[in-house]
Amino acid sequence: MRKVKPLYQGLIDYKECWDLQESIFKKTVDQKIALRDGKSEGATENTLIFCQHPHVYTLGKSGKREHLLISEEMLEKYQAKYYKINRGGDITYHGPGQLVMYPIFDLDHFFTDIHKYMRYLEEAVILTLGEFGIKASRVEGLTGVWLDGGTPQERKICAMGVKSSRWVTMHGIALNVNTNMDYFNHIVPCGIVDKSVTSMKQELGEEVDFEKVEQALKENMANVFDFDYE
Repeated sequence: MRKVKPLYQGLIDYKECWDLQESIFKKTVDQKIALRDGKSEGATENTLIFCQHPHVYTLGKSGKREHLLISEEMLEKYQAKYYKINRGGDITYHGPGQLVMYPIFDLDHFFTDIHKYMRYLEEAVILTLGEFGIKASRVEGLTGVWLDGGTPQERKICAMGVKSSRWVTMHGIALNVNTNMDYFNHIVPCGIVDKSVTSMKQELGEEVDFEKVEQALKENMANVFDFDYE
C-alpha cells in the first residue's frame, strides 16, 4: 500500500512553509534522479502538509500583478504580505481560518496525469464539504471547487494551484472554512472577474470546527488517492 507522511504545521508564515515545501520537493526530485541513475535504492516519499497562513496574497506564474487591487502601503495596513510564486494559476489569498493543504507526491506512485491529479484533489474537497452538508461540484473549464456551478449564483469555495516537475507535485489547495472573506475584496480572485468567493462559515451561517474539516479532508485524501498514512 502507498504511504504518505502527514505534516501539521498549524499557523505558519507563507514563506517559511514555501521553503519547507521546496526542500521536500527538491529532496524528492533528487532522489528520483539518483534512482534513475542507479545511485540510490531507497524509494521516494510522499508528504502531505496541512496548515494555515497569516494574511498573504500569492500570484501564480500565469497571473497578472494588476489583479492585486491594493498598493504596498495598503498591504501593510491590512498586515498582509505578497509573493510571486512558482505554481500555476493567478492570484489568491491565504489567511487564518482557511485550510491549506500541500501534497508533495511522487505521482509515479499513483498515476502520471496532472489533469487527473487535479480532479482527484477536487473530489477529496467535494466529499469533505458533503460531510458538512454543503453540495459542491466542479465547473467545466475552471479549476477548484464551486457551489451552484453553472448558475448565476456560482461561487468558489476552494482554490487550487500546483507545480509539477518529474511527476513530483507541490503547492495545492486552499479551502475557505472560517476565512475572513473581506480580504478577497482586494484581489481579482484567480483572475476571474465575474465570479464570487465563499466559505463554509458563510454558507452554514456559523463557525465551523476547523479540526473536524482538516480530519475529514485528511481521510478523504487517503480514500480518493488510495493510500495509508505513516
